[in-house]
Amino acid sequence: MTARLELQNISRVFDGTPVVQDVNLQLEEGQVACLLGPSGCGKSTTLRIIAGVDRQTTGSVIIDGQVASDDKVHMLPEHRSIGLMFQDFALFPHLNVAQNVAFGLRKKQGRAARVRDLLERVNLQGYDKKYPHQLSGGEQQRVALARAVAPRPRVLLMDEPFSGLDNRLRDDVRDATLELLKAEGTAVLLVTHDPEEAMRMADMIALMRDGKIVQMGAPFNIYNAPVDKAAAAFFSDINVVPGKVTNALTDSPFGQFLVPGLTNGAEVEIVIRPQHLKLDFDRNGKGPLPTPQDGVPARGIVARSRFLGDHSLVEFDMDFDCSRLRVVVPGVFLPEKGRALWLSMRRDRCFVFPKT
Repeated sequence: MTARLELQNISRVFDGTPVVQDVNLQLEEGQVACLLGPSGCGKSTTLRIIAGVDRQTTGSVIIDGQVASDDKVHMLPEHRSIGLMFQDFALFPHLNVAQNVAFGLRKKQGRAARVRDLLERVNLQGYDKKYPHQLSGGEQQRVALARAVAPRPRVLLMDEPFSGLDNRLRDDVRDATLELLKAEGTAVLLVTHDPEEAMRMADMIALMRDGKIVQMGAPFNIYNAPVDKAAAAFFSDINVVPGKVTNALTDSPFGQFLVPGLTNGAEVEIVIRPQHLKLDFDRNGKGPLPTPQDGVPARGIVARSRFLGDHSLVEFDMDFDCSRLRVVVPGVFLPEKGRALWLSMRRDRCFVFPKT
């Protein structure tokens, strides 16, 4: 199958500074992919290159097997059959809802039926005569979505489209958007700095940093097998336990960890998320040891505890090296400061990286 969108070795240089570096990506029909990364990492520039409003310094943009842009060819944006959605919605204030949705439909035949069908599918039936200023933010977003998919673009590019909505409304609009895009079979490239949004919507995530894609894969794989400490930290809070290599092993509060392939004396970092540390409430030095996968139990002293709604966050100063570790506990658990508790680390849930 020919990829709906393919980027081959895309780079963009501004005034001698590389902004996008050697980006490769394939997007299939009906697939939702996400460019995820912090502000300024090159995500929006990549989107503008695909749309044709900016031109890459090197590399090729290929749409449905046809070169849209390389060092010899540069197809105009209006000839690429690409839909665009942005944070500000960009609805035409002088056009009503139906006219906004119909704006990109060139043929009059079937136009009214297409507009009516899309408004029903985004739950805005009866809104056709309203104007943008009469709509809420979520309703404007859904009109912008209907307008973007109305011409049946081969690729839809979405740049932070939900960031202007409040949290409660954002989840509803995301779900409605995903449902419509899947029904249309549209290939979608979403740009966001929000890892939760990427995990919620994308079939594939491309994690960007400093203009490069540093890791790409399904959300499950990206989350559970991060390429480095920064990748792990982008998706959640992390604990970092420092160590030093001796004969392919490093010591930690939780026993020794294997670190093959590193020379003696090399510094490493053991990374584990707060929700993957376990508390042995009844141990107190006497109860049964955890299973082997939990490693050696280690004692910590409660430094602080806070209730955060559906979970509690407890911070410990560890006896082993006085380092501070954070533990997420479901529900309400607020031990007093100074209390000693035993912790264990899920070895299958931690990552060991060379220190950078």
